[in-house]
Amino acid sequence: MPLLTIVIVLIVVGVLLWLVNSYIPMDSKIRSILNAVVVIVVVLWLLQAFGLIGSLGAIRVG
Repeated sequence: MPLLTIVIVLIVVGVLLWLVNSYIPMDSKIRSILNAVVVIVVVLWLLQAFGLIGSLGAIRVG
């Protein structure tokens, strides 16, 4: 995956998260949970993009 694509995706996700945090009224607990989920998903995506973990499709829950 090209580095420019990764940078663009990170910028878009950051701007969307900022917009949600700024303009959608929600409780601070829900906001922090949302932020944590987005950060975890982005970190997992980055690890997969750089080849440090395998395909996320092979992960089974339950």
